[in-house]
Amino acid sequence: MKGMTNLALGTRGEELAADHLQAAGYRILERNFRSKGGEVDIVAQDSGGTMVFVEVKTRSSLAFGLPQLAVTPRKQRQIAKGALSWLARHRRQQQAARFDVIAILLHDTGRFDLEHIINAFDLAY
Repeated sequence: MKGMTNLALGTRGEELAADHLQAAGYRILERNFRSKGGEVDIVAQDSGGTMVFVEVKTRSSLAFGLPQLAVTPRKQRQIAKGALSWLARHRRQQQAARFDVIAILLHDTGRFDLEHIINAFDLAY
């Protein structure tokens, strides 16, 4: 969407992603979790009890490629560190967990395309 700052674009994408997850039966536990060396956009729990660490990537055009391609190996390591920190802080190290990516393309019309990639990558530390 033209005229949106990167921060506003990211915030809008995270709102859409959280709405999508809740509609799909996920429980949002935390948003924008930050720790030393890592970060997670959304921490959720699916209906089966699995912890889901979600990276949200939002774009307003495909000029820089598909949003999900921005989840590089380096970014995956940062997310993994954040997830491990979150699990330790909440004493849930033994709980099943996975990493999802939600890729969003916002159109000028206000419409959007959302792709939820379940189990998008494995733990990379």
